[in-house]
Amino acid sequence: MNNIHIQQIGTNLSTLSEGPVYDEINNSILWIDIVNALIIEHDVNNQTERKIETGSMIGSFAIMEDGNFIAALQEGIAIINRTTGDKKIIASPEVNIPSNRFNDGKCSPDGRFWAGSMSLNETDPSGSLYSIDKDFKAEKLEGGLTISNGLCWSLNKKYFYFIDTPTLQVVRYDYTNGNISNKKTVITIDAAKDGYPDGMTIDADGNLWIAHWGGWQVACWNPTTGEKMTAIQLPVSQVTSICFGGEDFSDMFISSARRGLTSEQLESEPLAGATFRVSHSGFRGLPFYRFKNV
Repeated sequence: MNNIHIQQIGTNLSTLSEGPVYDEINNSILWIDIVNALIIEHDVNNQTERKIETGSMIGSFAIMEDGNFIAALQEGIAIINRTTGDKKIIASPEVNIPSNRFNDGKCSPDGRFWAGSMSLNETDPSGSLYSIDKDFKAEKLEGGLTISNGLCWSLNKKYFYFIDTPTLQVVRYDYTNGNISNKKTVITIDAAKDGYPDGMTIDADGNLWIAHWGGWQVACWNPTTGEKMTAIQLPVSQVTSICFGGEDFSDMFISSARRGLTSEQLESEPLAGATFRVSHSGFRGLPFYRFKNV
């Protein structure tokens, strides 16, 4: 990691950047700005950027097999046309909870879209975890969540890893045919030392990479032993999420936020809200699963 290189992608500084997704078909990196209701797509080849307005706060999205997006918006789950930006709400499992919004989400190995909800005040345990199948049916799998974050699956597809940020824990579930069971805590994080766990991904060795909000870092954790193995320091404090991409999926793409920072803090971390590309880390990831709607 001595030759590690960290650079900002584009020039955009998002208020609350989250959920980077690498599209290997188009060689582009996409991420969201939650509070500004945007999906941002950066073309790695020609260094151009476009923004898709989603009309309401967006918590996460995934690429569908046809190239369009399935997204978790404040009002529900939507299909968004990648070219035109047109959207269609396909499921509204929390239509009766207007004080909630959707947050982190990702597709599972079997092609379902998983997304968790949270309270707008970020303190009430009113959030739930849902999966959406090819028929656009939303099923509630977990409840009592505060800030739903960090979803990923083990390499053998037998386990589902999940973070509810205020718990400071990564939990593991057995994963079978879209169902989760046998919840177990596998990692506990010291917030005073490392910050709060936010977004998460898995590398080609089966280790978990976690973005640490307030921790100035992404860190690699062993889900078997619970050990923190290594970390990459960043020039921003509010690190929000991470994914792998680029050639051979050997680059990291890391999002961050500037929301809530004072003017003094912004002066000391002017790149807060940037999305970064980290190369020569010595680690490699895997492609994203896509939503199967046929």
